[in-house]
Amino acid sequence: MKNAGGQEKRLGLLDLMAFGGLALPLAALNLPLYVYLPTFYARDLGVELGVVGTILLVARVFDVVTDPVIGTLGDRTHTRLGRRRPWILASLPLLLFASWKLFLPPDDAGGFYLFVWSSLAYLAWTMILLAYSAWGAELSSSYNERSRIFGARESFVILGILTAAALPTLIGSDPGSRETMASIFWMMAIALPIGATILFTRIRERPYVELHAIPFGEGVRTALANRPFRQLIFAYLLNGVANGLPATLFLLFVQHVIVAPEAGGPLLLLYFASGLVAIPFWLQVSYRIGKHRAWSLSMLWVCCVFAFVPFLGEGDVWWFALVCLLSGISLGADLALPTAMQADVVDADSVETGNKRAGFYFALWSMATKLSFALAVGIAFVALEKVGFVADASVNEPRALWALTALYALLPLVMKLASIGLVWNFEIDATRYGELRKKLAAAQGTT
Repeated sequence: MKNAGGQEKRLGLLDLMAFGGLALPLAALNLPLYVYLPTFYARDLGVELGVVGTILLVARVFDVVTDPVIGTLGDRTHTRLGRRRPWILASLPLLLFASWKLFLPPDDAGGFYLFVWSSLAYLAWTMILLAYSAWGAELSSSYNERSRIFGARESFVILGILTAAALPTLIGSDPGSRETMASIFWMMAIALPIGATILFTRIRERPYVELHAIPFGEGVRTALANRPFRQLIFAYLLNGVANGLPATLFLLFVQHVIVAPEAGGPLLLLYFASGLVAIPFWLQVSYRIGKHRAWSLSMLWVCCVFAFVPFLGEGDVWWFALVCLLSGISLGADLALPTAMQADVVDADSVETGNKRAGFYFALWSMATKLSFALAVGIAFVALEKVGFVADASVNEPRALWALTALYALLPLVMKLASIGLVWNFEIDATRYGELRKKLAAAQGTT
């Protein structure tokens, strides 16, 4: 959308809130899916740790197959409602029903039950998130405005996570308990339709662009030939595993290493509140030095903070609170900046192919996201079971506790350093992106 002078218009505050608002209930459902669910099924329902890790890994890998199909179909959807709205509308009932089954399971729910309903929840998640992300990428073609759009969305993501993290404290229940899972579900079952309604009525989609069909194999080869995309996707995958490990193990670390299970909820609140407050700071940094350098600095900051985690032990609640506060500062950058960089990569593909394939590219992005968290759960729970760690035990052996600490903090540190090495010299900065936009304008016959 452009103003009378032909310049890209900035979205107003109400538009940013309308676009980002759907992310709040989605994120509130996402926190228990990733953080609470593995511990809930292992600790409260008695499913073995290794079984939980393996099942969620297999479900995620199975789900990855659906991403390119749904992304490609989304790009080619042409209805009176638009391209993205129908997919969001269709996914909501499935997401809510599968989440209901997952969060309010019967007492005898086992591995097969977890596999079936987690697979369906992941499928619905794919449908809604791909459409939502591609819609966001298409709202603006401005380098910095995209950071602002996804920064606003990720602010609502953190607000949603804060809501889910605060709920256990508000209702007087433990994080990951049956009461917490049920309360989060019912709250978000109300909020999701409201967020979708506001989005649909306030935000317009860009006009449909007819695509010339590209076979799937050729599409993947073209994407992998896109050097900025290769750099970004592998960095994002590594960083995703690095984020997924502490997310998956957070409750176990607080319970068995810090030995303060009652502090889990407040510590999560502190972490996410810190991330929310820091988002404007990282956006300003990205405007000055570029998205890739700002993201790299945020990851380097976390590495410095996590280096102190192995020195913590029983009773170090306040020191661990400081770790949560300082590491949370980087959260906003970790959420908003890579996604905004991905939107820029889509334009590089458009220059190469002449297509608008935001849905396809965000499908590949979604595949990396899912694979990273699946690997995190699989690595963490299988490794802990191998060293004899028991989730519901009152005492674990020192080597099991050391393995938990290493998986929580040291392995993520190494992965984040590798991710920094991949994107520190990322080639699509503001200058390069301006050149891409000129080429696109010339190809489209616009100014």
